[in-house]
Amino acid sequence: MGRLDAARPQVIPDNPMSRLLSVFLLAAASAFAHVGSPDVFYEGLAGPYHLLVTIRAPSVIPGVAEIEVRSAANDVDVVHIVPTPLTGPGAKFAPVPDLAQRSKDDPQFFTGSLWMMTSGSWQVRVTAEGAKGKGQLSVPVPALSSSTKGMDAPIGIVLAALGLLLLAGAVSIVGAGVREGQLEPGLTPDPARVRRSRWVMALTAVFVLALAGLGGLWWKSEAGEYDKHIFKPLQMSATLDSRENGERLMLRLTDPGWARWRKVDDLVPDHNHLMHLYVIGLPEMDRVWHLHPDRVEAGLFAKDLPPMPAGRYALYADIVHSDGLPETLVTDVTLPAVAGKPMEGDDAGGAGPPISQADFNRTIAQLADGSRMVWEREPGPLHARRAMYFRFRLEDADGKPAQDVELYMGMPGHAAFVGSDRSVFAHVHPSGSVPMASLSLTQNAGDGGAAMAAMAGMDHSGMAGMMTQALPPEVSFPYGFPKPGNYRIYVQVKRGGKVETGMFDAHVEN
Repeated sequence: MGRLDAARPQVIPDNPMSRLLSVFLLAAASAFAHVGSPDVFYEGLAGPYHLLVTIRAPSVIPGVAEIEVRSAANDVDVVHIVPTPLTGPGAKFAPVPDLAQRSKDDPQFFTGSLWMMTSGSWQVRVTAEGAKGKGQLSVPVPALSSSTKGMDAPIGIVLAALGLLLLAGAVSIVGAGVREGQLEPGLTPDPARVRRSRWVMALTAVFVLALAGLGGLWWKSEAGEYDKHIFKPLQMSATLDSRENGERLMLRLTDPGWARWRKVDDLVPDHNHLMHLYVIGLPEMDRVWHLHPDRVEAGLFAKDLPPMPAGRYALYADIVHSDGLPETLVTDVTLPAVAGKPMEGDDAGGAGPPISQADFNRTIAQLADGSRMVWEREPGPLHARRAMYFRFRLEDADGKPAQDVELYMGMPGHAAFVGSDRSVFAHVHPSGSVPMASLSLTQNAGDGGAAMAAMAGMDHSGMAGMMTQALPPEVSFPYGFPKPGNYRIYVQVKRGGKVETGMFDAHVEN
């Protein structure tokens, strides 16, 4: 569910420069590191118009979100955008929409910016107008402060030097006033006046430095108060409960007390499950399981594990709160060899080459059943912060298009984009990175049925019977890498009642 997800918050260490700035400039720098993809991607219909919406949420609240809207065809003339809370009374009373600017070089591309004033679940309503009339869709956005803004070192050095100069100037002016303020023009100050001016200058310097110090303490207090609003995710711990009938993974969720309104017992199902758990083998990332633990009680989930070799594993757990706020919880666990039970239902797993042997030019993944998955990658390097489509084609063992593709949890496929350094994790659907449970809350009559479709996406128990025609042998995912680096991509599709997993590697440049 690639979104503004988070894991263990970390504070950037202090340094002499930041301390100097806090005294003289009342500036501070502290931030929490987050695991996830802060940008939101959604592909859907705004009435008759097919749009791809990218929302780059602000890292500080209040803050400005950057909005990008791309139309699949050159049939949109005007795009308006407006933010509202996802739920509550504020969702019904939207402010005056802003006009998105149309690109001079690309008539199908529109951009704009919107203020998000409070933390929580928001939505951006996009209205498209053209020759076919007007259409609207809404995209859920988690608005969460993930950091406080620091100051660039060169600017800090210049401002610190100017602050010192100002301090020295104030002391000099006071000293000159005491020494020469009452002298007749042309007279030289006597030694007593000079001594008195030096004492006054010293006292003035102490006074000014004390004021600067008190200002620094005040700023640190304010910064500490603001840090309480920095998003702190639910924490997750994992233990293994061995019993006669198998090994169960126990996941305990605890609240660090970030917000009073957040709970551990208000979760809603997304694709029929309260939790989607990715288990990835470390350090090679060559094994992956997509599991769905059951809730035992508030804040406690359990899952009977499949057969797994001994080793260390990274756990990424996706959940959605009742107000539409999504979170990804992260922890590690070291397991002994697990005999396990065969996977059932929507649980699936796969294996691939070690990431230490990553081939960033490989576009074909051999699947366990002898078929293969082909990444229809566009030529050229991959760049960070650019929305694009990741398209994958399925072929049988003879190289012919696969004929037995089925829905997997109501979707043509699921993909996970994971940074090799584990600083990025995004669970993405063909509609984008927005959880269906969050999308269901965008109850807007102008959504062109998006809200109703999302409601159906929350419970797919009857979807298989509705889907009688064969699915095409291809699936695509709209996504954009948040930063440069190396990534592993896990793609899962369902064929003939079995989920197959393809693994690919990507090197991303600036």
